[in-house]
Amino acid sequence: MPTLPDIAELVLATARGERLAFKQLYDATAPKLFGTILRMSRSRAAAEEVLQDVFLKIWSNASQFSAESGSAMGWLNSIARNRAIDVLRQKTELTMPQGDDGEDWFAHIGEGRDRETEMLDQNALRHCLGQIEPEKRSCVLLAYYEGFSREELAERFGQPVNTIKTWLHRSLATLKMCMETR
Repeated sequence: MPTLPDIAELVLATARGERLAFKQLYDATAPKLFGTILRMSRSRAAAEEVLQDVFLKIWSNASQFSAESGSAMGWLNSIARNRAIDVLRQKTELTMPQGDDGEDWFAHIGEGRDRETEMLDQNALRHCLGQIEPEKRSCVLLAYYEGFSREELAERFGQPVNTIKTWLHRSLATLKMCMETR
């Protein structure tokens, strides 16, 4: 297995489109990345699929790696973790029909429960969602009701991924605090 500096060199060579370097990078790091993904997904088949996605992402985004920003292995691990989280989220989140056609997402919140509880919960949630700025509220709804990944949201809102993560974190904290006081 190459040393850590060698892994950085392999990532940089991959960024230049060198297929042999990419194969060597895969051989050197796939077992560790697979272990990380498997611990999160707990399904060997799912972990194998995620690993394939991770290496496709590495191949297409290797030019974004910067040795000054951190270690190559750390960069690879973050791609693997983020992809595993995205896949887990897609499998566990409630998904709703696309909202791009102007459909009212609020109308679907609380479906499948008794009507009185549904009305109370919907009203509280409407109120609390109303406390969040419109752009950030849309971001939350797209993430948690439509299943958009952080990367998709970043592209849609024209913001860096870290900004999207901050928006979601702060918006959920605001929602939680508001719902607890209602």
